[in-house]
Amino acid sequence: MTLDKLPIGHVAKVAAITGDPRLQTSLREIGFAEMDEVEVLGFGPLGRSPISVRLNRMTVALRPLEAACIHLETAAGKSVA
Repeated sequence: MTLDKLPIGHVAKVAAITGDPRLQTSLREIGFAEMDEVEVLGFGPLGRSPISVRLNRMTVALRPLEAACIHLETAAGKSVA
């Protein structure tokens, strides 16, 4: 599952960051890294954009395209379905 599909209030761990190398770099500069916990706080009213995400101790707003590059896993180490 990718971050753009995670339901509000659910927590998961970042398994991988994929996509365009420049976008990967931008997401890593924001603070996204493998094994970080993320939680979706909410979705914007137009096309579920932007997506509000809690990452570590900060809140980040992402476009759905950006969130789709962040792959997640459950706490047990399995991909979220």
